[in-house]
Amino acid sequence: MKILVVEDEKQISDYIYKGLVEAGYSVDVVDNGEEAISYATNTGYDLILLDIMIPKINGLEVVKYLKSKNNNTHIMLISAKNQLEDKILGLDVGADDYLVKPFEFSELLAKIRAIYRRTHEVKDNILAVKDLKLDILKRSVVRGDELIELTTREFQLLEYFLENKNIALTRMMIMEKVWDIKFIVDTNVVDVYVNHLRRKIDKPFPDKIIHTVRGVGYILKG
Repeated sequence: MKILVVEDEKQISDYIYKGLVEAGYSVDVVDNGEEAISYATNTGYDLILLDIMIPKINGLEVVKYLKSKNNNTHIMLISAKNQLEDKILGLDVGADDYLVKPFEFSELLAKIRAIYRRTHEVKDNILAVKDLKLDILKRSVVRGDELIELTTREFQLLEYFLENKNIALTRMMIMEKVWDIKFIVDTNVVDVYVNHLRRKIDKPFPDKIIHTVRGVGYILKG
């Protein structure tokens, strides 16, 4: 998921950003309502985490504006306003969920996962090929009977391969999806991470699933 965080208290926005990136999400951060509208209008997000009391245009007005423009990005309001009428108002203007500050980060992640399930209609949360299984929600990977530990970026890379199994993926496609880089850069980061992934999920096993497509990139076969 690609998430936009709209929060004017830097300590809180840094906390949310760090936690979401560690959990494997792609995250942008802005601190006012005008930028929130600009980013939400010009960039495709899966979810906006939106504080209500922000400068220039408050969060409720941001929600109203986006909904009036038929922007269907999911929105979770995050606010210190904890009265029932505040929650009802936020949901009534078009937000999908409402989280009261202060909150446990595990609750935020659980709410995000719930929105992901609704958005993507995930049935069993499992992506699989041959004897390898990736659990999207548990963030776990198993091949055969062996639990494989992956870094956040390795997990994202494997998830992208599994979502596109038997399709040749160029390095640029992988950079755009996994690293969210939309311009050509002189780097071998994709090759480096594919090699890391191969050492963990292919090298110890006789049946290889990640293959090089000469002159193109890589393909996961299954």
